[in-house]
Amino acid sequence: MALLDLIGRRWTLRVLWELRAEPARFEELRGRCDEMSTSVLATRLKELEDADLVKLHSATGWHATKEGLSLLRLLAPLSEWSQRWSDRLASYKRNKRRQRG
Repeated sequence: MALLDLIGRRWTLRVLWELRAEPARFEELRGRCDEMSTSVLATRLKELEDADLVKLHSATGWHATKEGLSLLRLLAPLSEWSQRWSDRLASYKRNKRRQRG
């Protein structure tokens, strides 16, 4: 339950997701996260660091740890499912509007 509590917090998965491919310094990461507030980003990074999902390297910035990348791999099927679901839902809504139209 502790993991679900952590990743269920606003912006947490987004921060981890943005670090999946390459590290980022704080401001770059903030930009990737739609200019979220600095205080929220700092809080989420600390929480993720405490959970050993991200780490700060002085030379490269924040990056996902081995455990963080492992979690992202586990979540990949959920991401793929949600994309298919979103596409189907959008199609359904378009068809429904046409029928009313």
